[in-house]
Amino acid sequence: MKSEEVRAKHREYLFPSCANYYAEPVVLESGKGVRLKDLDGKEYLDFFGGILTVSLGQAHEGVNRALHAQIDRLGHTSTLYPTLPIVELAEKLVSLAPGKIRKAFFTTSGTEANETAVAAAQVYTGRQEIIALRHGYSGRSLLAQSLTAHASYRAVPTQVAAIKHAHAPYCYRCPFGLEYPSCEVRCARDIEELIQTTTTGAIAGFLAEPILGVGGFIPAPAGYFEIAVGIIKKYGGLFLCDEVQTGFGRTGTKMWGIEHHDGVLPDILTMAKGIANGLPLGATLATSEVADAWKGGNISTFGGNPLSAAAANATIDAIVGEKLPENAAAMGRILREGLLVLQEKYPKRIGDVRGKGLMQALELVQDETRKDRTPSPGATLRLFEETRARGLLVGKGGLYANTVRIAPALNVGRADVLEALRILDDAFAAIEAR
Repeated sequence: MKSEEVRAKHREYLFPSCANYYAEPVVLESGKGVRLKDLDGKEYLDFFGGILTVSLGQAHEGVNRALHAQIDRLGHTSTLYPTLPIVELAEKLVSLAPGKIRKAFFTTSGTEANETAVAAAQVYTGRQEIIALRHGYSGRSLLAQSLTAHASYRAVPTQVAAIKHAHAPYCYRCPFGLEYPSCEVRCARDIEELIQTTTTGAIAGFLAEPILGVGGFIPAPAGYFEIAVGIIKKYGGLFLCDEVQTGFGRTGTKMWGIEHHDGVLPDILTMAKGIANGLPLGATLATSEVADAWKGGNISTFGGNPLSAAAANATIDAIVGEKLPENAAAMGRILREGLLVLQEKYPKRIGDVRGKGLMQALELVQDETRKDRTPSPGATLRLFEETRARGLLVGKGGLYANTVRIAPALNVGRADVLEALRILDDAFAAIEAR
């Protein structure tokens, strides 16, 4: 088949809501590392990694060896049977987790991991109400849509009523019109009034991403989580830390995004995406006290199946053994410096550069030089087409669809980062020339 035939079948047989990137979607056929090839033979530099999922790049030899060995032994059981891969993975994750995290439960996605986390918090506390963040994204189930604060991802009007949304720590678009740090992190302090005015005052927990992923790679400023989690604890809630996009060294130097906030320890930790280099796997980790409170039945048919668990074990071994959090920090610095140069070169178009490690973003606006921060989703779409034409794949996001998300594999090299920056420069130049 050629690409156009695949695109035609996609339009015919898949839900229309299953959207694709680009005016003419790229039909990927093969890849190695950060290099991809489509069905028509065109090559691309992958700087989005399946939404931050292919941590080690395509066809990683260590992961593939583990998969080949496992599929010849045992392909599937369920959580009704203990297996060597699942207990090895649980022990590995617990050893890497911050604080007093001691137990793991496996699912197949970040959506399920967050569902499990919320249920665990409600069971442990005996309470129902959850605080989530505006601009946050938690998945596609009914509960996850309710936790998600993006109208475009809410497919049905009936939402779970026990969820309240706090202001996001979105410094570029501060909801209070203030500047950090003179704002004294008002967005975090406002959580107390949110609890006092919109809840019963007895909450189950606070679910938050250290960096808002789908929201546009919005990092919480220093001090935010210390204040926010302190308030949550004051009202008897647990801290549910969503590391689905920020986990496994993505933010640089640390294994988990929350570790950039000293002294802030989650009661529950969720993860997925980069855990198994592309195989379906989610995990919810918790303290023994929280995990042990769940007395009812709990099963996952596909969660932690031997193949996904084997891939995850190999992926984590590579991340730790090859010191990829350190590489993410080093390559992230080069990437960030290059993006700041682009901001200086195209000051009208690039309103904000933000992120940590290999999780960097550009927010595009109408005219930053005139203090016009009106979101420019049109510029984002044009940049997408220009980068795609030049062989670079990136992501987009944000509530206003005007943020370019850049997140290559953790083992990306300097030459690839510089090539991506050159293509971005050429793409912006093409837009400005129009």
